[in-house]
Amino acid sequence: MKARKVKGIDPDTPLTENALRIIAVRLDELRSFSGAAHDPAAVGELHDMRIAAKRLRYVLEMTAPALGPAAAQGAKHAKKLQDVLGEIHDCDEFVPRVEDHMARLRAEDAAAVRAAAGPRSRDLDPAAARDAPNRLLYRGLETLDAYLRARREVLYARFLRQWEQLEGDGLSPDLIDRLQGSTIDGDDGHR
Repeated sequence: MKARKVKGIDPDTPLTENALRIIAVRLDELRSFSGAAHDPAAVGELHDMRIAAKRLRYVLEMTAPALGPAAAQGAKHAKKLQDVLGEIHDCDEFVPRVEDHMARLRAEDAAAVRAAAGPRSRDLDPAAARDAPNRLLYRGLETLDAYLRARREVLYARFLRQWEQLEGDGLSPDLIDRLQGSTIDGDDGHR
């Protein structure tokens, strides 16, 4: 996901003003995924949302000394969001790998059992399945697959609760107002 451009940055402008411009764009970028946040199947969008949360977090962390406690608190919220979305993404990446591995093992077993039957065989005895070379691996992989899917559902539910809370509070559009109200008095951003 490509970061949105921030317009109006001027090196002669105080840090706090430039920081607020950047934060506004990064916050809007994150909030643009609000619709996708409510769709557990929006795998790509949830991953992009994680990247947007990371960008917002970093700018809030870097500017917290100038913008005050609201920036530090916003960074913590963004980090929590980024972390849970990262865990969801790990599940989204790992499940297809487990499925691919199981498919390869099944194909190997089918080929081995077929080859053992011989080229002129008219049918296969069900007992031939006992000779499948990978037969003992499936249970563990199936269990891992089930665990990853269940974990993803639990993490997604946690994410959704966090997101709904943050939409109304910590990372809501009024974050910019809170940041403007909590800048360090007398700090024009120049040191």
